[in-house]
Amino acid sequence: MGSVVLSVDAELAWGFVDYDDPPSDRVESGREGWRTLRRLCERYDVPATWAVVAHLLHEDCDGRHADHPIGPGWFARERNEWADRPDLTRGPELVEALRASPVDHDIGCHTYSHVELGAPGTTRAMAAAELERSRVLMDEWGIDGRSFVFPRNNVGHLDLLPDYGFEAYRGRRPVERRSLPAKLRTVALGDGRPPLVRPTVADGGLVNLPASLFLYSFEGLALRASKPFVGDPVVELVERGLDAAAEGEGVLHLWLHPNNLVDGAAVERIEAVLRAVDERRAAVPVETMAEVAARRRPQQVQ
Repeated sequence: MGSVVLSVDAELAWGFVDYDDPPSDRVESGREGWRTLRRLCERYDVPATWAVVAHLLHEDCDGRHADHPIGPGWFARERNEWADRPDLTRGPELVEALRASPVDHDIGCHTYSHVELGAPGTTRAMAAAELERSRVLMDEWGIDGRSFVFPRNNVGHLDLLPDYGFEAYRGRRPVERRSLPAKLRTVALGDGRPPLVRPTVADGGLVNLPASLFLYSFEGLALRASKPFVGDPVVELVERGLDAAAEGEGVLHLWLHPNNLVDGAAVERIEAVLRAVDERRAAVPVETMAEVAARRRPQQVQ
């Protein structure tokens, strides 16, 4: 029997800090999307790994970050156009609501300010600064976060993670990105499903739990073309993945951002996904990344 994991890239506007023209609908939907997702997780009793951009833990911040080796340009939006919008760059009350939730969520890390650790220009000093600042804030909050999600799944400087107390990370999806025709065939022919992934443990005990399916990857033309025939194709794929997990081994690792919840249709999708997870929990247990890591590491680390 397999299991299902839901991980959440909880970033508010930091996910778009390096965009020339950030998508306004997603920037503005992050906070309400976060609340909506938390409420739905509580309704269906589904714990998730919330990988939080640690800057959101600040109660206050002047946006200078003079000692960060990435340089002041990375934080220019925080000091300028977002200076009067702390709701975009800080969210301590959102994190506190997660901690107070009746659902036992796993609060992990998504770096300090959404720097892509695997980008060519990200030096070791920059990566270490992102991890160190994150751990300091998490420790101040009493958050024993051990799960890590790389911004944009761009894996880099992996060897630093254990130095800052992280034990598990979300690795890259093990299959290639599909073209539009391939996506349509996957749903229409009924023979496709998200891959079940197997956690692996590296030397030192760091657990890699790859992604199976991004819940908002099937949009636009592909969605419009398939919806009249199969309903929401992502929900269909999730249900197939859950059925596969009930019959075999492996983890169905689903993920999303709160800022994906830009409209009613997007909310309907995640509610349908959580309902499907809840209905099948007797056959497919729900785990967090931290729980998967705890199961795996004792087998590998002496």
